[in-house]
Amino acid sequence: MSISAVTQETKPSNELPLGDLLAYHARGNPTKPAITLDDEMVTYAELDRRATIRAHELVELGVLEGDIVTVSMPKSIEVYECLFAIWKLGATPNIVSERLPAPELRAIVDLAAPRLVIGPEADFLPGHRCLPLTEFQGLEGNEEPIAAKVALHWKIMTSGGSTGRPKLIVAEEAARYAPDNPLLLQRVNGVVLNPGPLYHNTPLSTASRCLFVGGHVIEMRRFDPLLTLQLIEKERVDWVSLVPTMMHRIWRLGPDVRNAFDLSSLHAVFHMAASCPIWLKENWIEWLGADRIFEVYGSTEGLGFCAISGEEWLTHKGSVGRILPGCRLRVIGDDGKDCEPGEVGSIYFLPDSGRGSTYSYVGATTQSIGDWETFGDLGSLDEEGYLYIADRRTDMIVSGGANIFPAEVEAAIDSYPAVISSLVIGLPDEDLGRRAHAIVQISPDDRATNDDGLREFLAARIVRYKIPRSFEFTDAPLRDDAGKARRSQLVNDRIDRPL
Repeated sequence: MSISAVTQETKPSNELPLGDLLAYHARGNPTKPAITLDDEMVTYAELDRRATIRAHELVELGVLEGDIVTVSMPKSIEVYECLFAIWKLGATPNIVSERLPAPELRAIVDLAAPRLVIGPEADFLPGHRCLPLTEFQGLEGNEEPIAAKVALHWKIMTSGGSTGRPKLIVAEEAARYAPDNPLLLQRVNGVVLNPGPLYHNTPLSTASRCLFVGGHVIEMRRFDPLLTLQLIEKERVDWVSLVPTMMHRIWRLGPDVRNAFDLSSLHAVFHMAASCPIWLKENWIEWLGADRIFEVYGSTEGLGFCAISGEEWLTHKGSVGRILPGCRLRVIGDDGKDCEPGEVGSIYFLPDSGRGSTYSYVGATTQSIGDWETFGDLGSLDEEGYLYIADRRTDMIVSGGANIFPAEVEAAIDSYPAVISSLVIGLPDEDLGRRAHAIVQISPDDRATNDDGLREFLAARIVRYKIPRSFEFTDAPLRDDAGKARRSQLVNDRIDRPL
């Protein structure tokens, strides 16, 4: 199966305001399931009713067309009610984690300048208007239909970036969608499992677009590997997006657990957001079949995307695929010239619609060469145009003049049987400039894993200079549910308290 298997031609159809899509699907079948979370299922008609009540509530709080509304709530059906309420009013949602400390949330809100912040108590954000969860109206209220307006930006995502300072990524896509145009092999009226947090781009985008085309979203409050398999079987899920951390945790359940579930309903398992170790992807392909495994590489900025099917990957192991229609790709060296096949350089994209057509930043500037932009990743192309990711430039460790790509080292460490996850960071070193230090998450009941055993294991898999000079073991998770980690903070913590 070629790259065309993961792309779909946009069918001619009429786009509708996002705020009208729930009612559109409810007209055909009012009892159609929209979202299931835990033991609660809400239909399209009921979700639209709740969103309408919320929209009237937001109007009373001063939300107008063109406004921004920041949403800081635990994952719940109420989050979706707020999203569609915001879209009904022609406003733009900015979803953030409800666990952000006050200074970080304030920094984001200061950038976004929202009309309203939903979730926190008022004293958490002095000077900003808040609608605390404790003051949410009940599900009874003004149900008068609202003629949905169309915001210029359908979402605003937040990223800490490599600097640790927040930035806003504003989608340059209006809040409208065609209700018969599914995304990335999702199906009209399909069943999508969403294990990731909604404040990350992929979970928000894929779950929302499932609802846009009349599908059923099976939600999880937090990712759990066993529950993931249980829900796929119980709800007959046909599409799921995972990150490699999730794939690893599912794999570690063992064959007896994994094979106890009927996963035949799945027709597409997508993974993205982080590099997937080759050994892990090989095992998933052997388990579920190459025809059901797909990978997408891109960014929240939407500059460009690559994709690869499992069947293609078997002949291009380690690749994230070829460029999808709608954008162009270059790998550029430090000399400003295009790299030869196999040569590592910075990955640059240019949308066919032109620079600035997919996103804009608030609180950050872009890295560019002319109209070509990069989000900081390093990689190489082969002679057939398949892209291979080396690492992020900001994560690369230059140790004694040699380049060490943490993702490569982490993939080797993660293949060690007792390891759950790992992060490799660069720490200051008087002799080498920076040295590779590995933080390794192991099973809480593991007592055998140690530095010497890991070094011996790695010596057979990576060249000697890439083996970390020091190891640190923990049983605490290193990444969040979306596979993200704050490397800069981990470095600073260890500089402040030397190992």
